[in-house]
Amino acid sequence: MKKQDLKIKVCGMKYPENVMDIARLRPDYLGFIFYDKSPRNFDGVIPPISSKIKKTGVFVDADISFIIDKIKKYNFNAIQLHGNETAEYCIELKKELNTITSVTDQISTTVNEVSIDVDYIEIFKVFGIKDTFDFSTLEPYEGNVDYFLFDTKGQGKGGNGYTFDWTVLKDYKSTTPFILSGGIGPKSLDKIEQLLKTDLPIYALDLNSKFEVEPALKSSKKLEKFFTELKEN
Repeated sequence: MKKQDLKIKVCGMKYPENVMDIARLRPDYLGFIFYDKSPRNFDGVIPPISSKIKKTGVFVDADISFIIDKIKKYNFNAIQLHGNETAEYCIELKKELNTITSVTDQISTTVNEVSIDVDYIEIFKVFGIKDTFDFSTLEPYEGNVDYFLFDTKGQGKGGNGYTFDWTVLKDYKSTTPFILSGGIGPKSLDKIEQLLKTDLPIYALDLNSKFEVEPALKSSKKLEKFFTELKEN
């Protein structure tokens, strides 16, 4: 793919001032985690940011009603499912999301003082990979999610800080675009460059722990440097 088409998601945002600081760098997505076992669990207020940045809610085996409530509160553009959600769950969630967006096409709805004006809400489904992966696992999800997200399989639900073996991706035969996550940092640039030379339908990079001062607090200097070097590399 063309490097300029590669999207960037910065995940695990938490602090309003830091959100605004990172938003100035214009990533394509900003992720907010709703999982109380995570040090990046979000329960605050998202400050106003550019409408060109897609706000993403990250959930782990959450009730669909819980996700819908957060969409109504925060006006999310995308939902990331980071647990053991089944294909049936994704189908049901998609139906609920379609209901929300079809209603807001007809009337401006305000919930908790936030206007829901999202035309379409994307769904990312996460799968953990270590040394091997059975890509046939993805088949029931085809057509029911917008993107797969491949993360490093570890003890935590994301933010483990290390990468899986990217050569596993050579066996990926689907046309569904995917997001690459798991320990991506400044030292990953050469590997990213090589991956972009393949025919794999990589859509985005998901950045998190390698750019943190502490859990949930991102370094704008490190991210800005990475963005610049990624474009120039």
